[in-house]
Amino acid sequence: MKFIADLHVHSSFSRATSKKSDLPGLAGWAVVKGIKVVATGDFTHPGWLTYLKTNLTPAEPGLFKLKENKIPPVFPDVLSQFDPVRFILTSEISCIYKKGGQIRKIHVVLYAPDFESVEKINFKLSTIGNLKADGRPILGLDVKHLMEILLEQCPQGFMIPAHIWTPWFSLFGSKSGFDSIEECFEDLTEHIFALETGLSSDPEMNRRISSLDRFTLVSNSDCHSPSKLGREANLFETDLDFFSIREALKNPYSNGFKGTIEFYPEEGKYHFDGHRKCGICLEPAETIKLNNLCPVCQKPLTVGVMHRVLDLADRDQPVYPEGQTDFFNLIPLTEVFSEILRVGVNTKTVLKEYQRAINLFGPELSILQDIPIEEINHRHSSILAEAIKRLREGTVIKNPGYDGQFGVVRLFSENEI
Repeated sequence: MKFIADLHVHSSFSRATSKKSDLPGLAGWAVVKGIKVVATGDFTHPGWLTYLKTNLTPAEPGLFKLKENKIPPVFPDVLSQFDPVRFILTSEISCIYKKGGQIRKIHVVLYAPDFESVEKINFKLSTIGNLKADGRPILGLDVKHLMEILLEQCPQGFMIPAHIWTPWFSLFGSKSGFDSIEECFEDLTEHIFALETGLSSDPEMNRRISSLDRFTLVSNSDCHSPSKLGREANLFETDLDFFSIREALKNPYSNGFKGTIEFYPEEGKYHFDGHRKCGICLEPAETIKLNNLCPVCQKPLTVGVMHRVLDLADRDQPVYPEGQTDFFNLIPLTEVFSEILRVGVNTKTVLKEYQRAINLFGPELSILQDIPIEEINHRHSSILAEAIKRLREGTVIKNPGYDGQFGVVRLFSENEI
């Protein structure tokens, strides 16, 4: 079957997350977005794990559903007929440790098919660090040793390095990462088969690096609020179960992984180099000329994702493996309405129009990708139809993000609306 999966989220037990990031909240927004499989996030946290065990029941092998199977609607009268949501057990870990004479800060996501395996993982990790402190625990543990623990306690599980280019906390991050996967995982590299590209990069950027050819590139929302679900996600056409998902990621071109839904990487908050305090945003070539120093205050710039990709790239253009899956750059529908209506993205005006569109056409990701432009024009408005047309064609205006500042991607020029 065809379905969309968002495989990296956080619960309300993680820092800086919405109180609505509980199971009903995640399930309700998954319905609005058109997502079938959602990560639970944070299974290492004792409080969240107890909540998961109380409120989930097994569905297909390795997947779970709400015990009551009742999803409260996000908006009144929205999608009363819905496709039941499935959950997959996941948790992000922050590993901070010293290796090769440097401090490393690497984030990874663990995936497990059952609660018994999760409890074994948690017991082992609880002897290393405090799992109660945060839904995404910080452990003084070499990520290679974390992989050893996963293989010992949950042989059917798997690990995906998270947002691999983020400067501060990632596998290839400019501030604390490595230059190769082998340098990080050593003899256990063979057990890594998928990499999460993160909001500030997309497959086109990653496929300029030949050493990444064998890895499946996945994208997830990493959301801290359920309304952000699906801003990046994965497309599958396979059986609906944990093991089929794992095998599709391991052997994507023969087992049903069909690609990703992507932010425009320029919208990510670490795409270009810069210094947010001084309002400085620079392309990599400009940063090099300035010796990585801010031209205003002379402090070190935050080297962004594009710069770091170019550092490691050994190709001028992307080269896609045979049978390469597709990816689609999209802009969240609320941002589309924010631009059209010329009001803030979180205003009641935008939310009202968003709700109307969902009621008219169905899930958000279907509107952005599938609903015919003529139908949008006929049933909603010519301006929304034009916006979606430009979005699908990639006719957008990009102002890149930098140093923690989200970029802006627009569909219309200054006075065009």
